[in-house]
Amino acid sequence: MEDYGRFLAFLAAALLAGFASVVFSLVWVFQYRGGLSWDGSAREFNWHPILVITGFVFIQGIAIVVYRLPWTWKCSKLLMKFIHAGLNTIAMILAIVSIVAAFEYHNAQSIPNMYSLHSWIGLAVAIFYALQLFVGFAVFLLPFAPVPLRAALMPIHVYSGLTIFATVIATALMGITEKLIFSLQNPAYSASPPEATFVNCLGLLLVIFGAIILWMASRPHWKRPPEKNDEVLQPIGGTPEGTEAESTMTDGSNADKSDLRINSEADRKQNLKFDEAGQRSTM
Repeated sequence: MEDYGRFLAFLAAALLAGFASVVFSLVWVFQYRGGLSWDGSAREFNWHPILVITGFVFIQGIAIVVYRLPWTWKCSKLLMKFIHAGLNTIAMILAIVSIVAAFEYHNAQSIPNMYSLHSWIGLAVAIFYALQLFVGFAVFLLPFAPVPLRAALMPIHVYSGLTIFATVIATALMGITEKLIFSLQNPAYSASPPEATFVNCLGLLLVIFGAIILWMASRPHWKRPPEKNDEVLQPIGGTPEGTEAESTMTDGSNADKSDLRINSEADRKQNLKFDEAGQRSTM
């Protein structure tokens, strides 16, 4: 891998920022918001930020870069697909539970649902994430989709995955700000009490984590190299899938190099034929 040391540094920074975000959310809930429960009180709502940050942000971010871990490149591509899909499934389950907690709390406290921009974008991104997961299973994991369909959907799958991840972080930032504005009354949020400062630091950690993950996912020289004998799911009689699921950029250099090799080989064979014909003519 090119810049292996730099990759490890970015990976360590991402893990540190992501893990710190989860810890900060737990400290926020237990130190400032009264802990957790499932009884329709504000403590039930506290599941919402914890599960969103743990699953929808941290686990989803790891799922995005799991293909790029160089020590997994000796594993089969199929195994890495299952790991990628499994992490995203866990993130989806945690996101669903977090949404249920928010709705149950609102209903128990007679608070209107779906009135804020945070709730609109949050529900929309959860629906798109579910669709993304379904398409990933149906097209790229199961062996029924034709290879042309996989190749056509791959750029869309990659782009939508990164867009969903970035939108989730933006939605989380809106949510924690909204929660602070509504919850902090005396002193108010504008007075910068300790809870406000602490949660603002949590927001910075989420931004740092998201920025590092997106940077790692957009570096073409850090993507998983193509395998010589790729074990891929393909239709009977089909050709192997040639597009990496984790790649965020289309690299045509391999095709160009293959064409050059083919042309060079053809020229070499033609020159050999000319040399043989010339030798026969002098005999």
